[in-house]
Amino acid sequence: MHVPVLPSEVLDALDLAPGKTIVDGTFGGGGHSRLILQKIAPGGTLIGLDRDPRAIQEYGPQWHASMPATDGEAFSRIELINDSYHRLPQLMQELEIDAVDGILLDLGLSSDQLNDPSRGFSYQTSGDLDLRFDPTCGESASELLLRLPEKDIADLIYQFGEERCSRRIARRIVERRKERRAVRTADELASLVRGCVPRSKNHRIDPATRTFQALRIAVNQELRIVKQALEDLPGCLRPGGRFAVISFHSLEDRLVKHAFREADDLEILTRKPILASDRENAENARARSAKLRVAVKK
Repeated sequence: MHVPVLPSEVLDALDLAPGKTIVDGTFGGGGHSRLILQKIAPGGTLIGLDRDPRAIQEYGPQWHASMPATDGEAFSRIELINDSYHRLPQLMQELEIDAVDGILLDLGLSSDQLNDPSRGFSYQTSGDLDLRFDPTCGESASELLLRLPEKDIADLIYQFGEERCSRRIARRIVERRKERRAVRTADELASLVRGCVPRSKNHRIDPATRTFQALRIAVNQELRIVKQALEDLPGCLRPGGRFAVISFHSLEDRLVKHAFREADDLEILTRKPILASDRENAENARARSAKLRVAVKK
């Protein structure tokens, strides 16, 4: 099961209380939502969104079934929707909700996505190099690598992955295409990247990590969607409502930090990002790179 990062910190950040309306914009396995529900009973409303249809179609019913019957009676409304969090303003109109009391975005991958070998999110699997949050739309990462010229691949990996060896990686990807051995699986790409990127002796991060991150961001248009959400979602909050965002790499964290600073209708509550405790880092490796920033609607 997906273990949510910074659980107690998120609950404190959202300033939860019975009857409040909260949006979990990245529902995943429902880890944060489960904790939120316990705090907004009775009469609270939860809106859970996820771009990944499996999160809602498969894990949603399981999550509902696992909740105690008394919990189900305590909440006035639970909405689980297969859609992107940046479309929250439109979704709220459809749900006839004027404003919400809190919004949470956990921008990282869920454990369910990483552990599914057919999705290609983990470079330790031999699954197809897909990397889409929603496999029903757009092109996969392998299709992207078949289409783009070498320079565009290099620029993409450098810009979104901050990978210094991006040109070398792109050159090898195109060479394989010419050899009619195009990269199609996660382990093929991981092996290729490891052959191009020298690994430092005391570095725990796999050399393929930055390239996988770059392709995932590109395929899912993640930074564009984050920017749009940071611009539009504060307008969904009622005065005093909280906006909490967990990011996992510097590109996202910079976007959040700058957006909070530039928003006239937000007051920053975290001058520095909240990090996981030593205990949580020891128990959940995913928490090590998590940064939580919080703002309140004026």
